[in-house]
Amino acid sequence: YKGEGLEYVAVAMSYDAPMYVMNFSQTRQLPFKVAMDADGSAAKAFGDVQLTPTTFLVDREGRILKRYVGEPEWSSFDSLLKQALGKQA
Repeated sequence: YKGEGLEYVAVAMSYDAPMYVMNFSQTRQLPFKVAMDADGSAAKAFGDVQLTPTTFLVDREGRILKRYVGEPEWSSFDSLLKQALGKQA
């Protein structure tokens, strides 16, 4: 769905070593952006995220549609994603 406006961004937690994150991203050639939350401010801004993975589905207006702690239930994630992109679910 990249051509339809979908963008994935991974955010490394403040306790993740920057060199490890950079090495992991490069060696696995991740197809999305990876940001560092060095001071923990992003985790706090998104509801004091403490566990990984935590996934947020955010719409084009910046509203959080759904928060998943742990692995998302992929079929409902896909349905919500299609709805957010204006596709038939």
